Amino acid sequence: MALSPDLLEILACPKCKQSVELTADGVWLVCQTCKVRYPVQDDIPIMLPEEAQPLEA
Repeated sequence: MALSPDLLEILACPKCKQSVELTADGVWLVCQTCKVRYPVQDDIPIMLPEEAQPLEA
């Protein structure tokens, strides 16, 4: 089961409050504003600032 479109619509980056996008493989939620990504584990987004990883260049 993947993240529902309704859930993706309301999720926001905890740092800047901007929208996030799910990667094609469904493993990360990406905030383009902060240039970080948040993991998705077992279809659960882990939206904690300490779990954020910088986007790879």
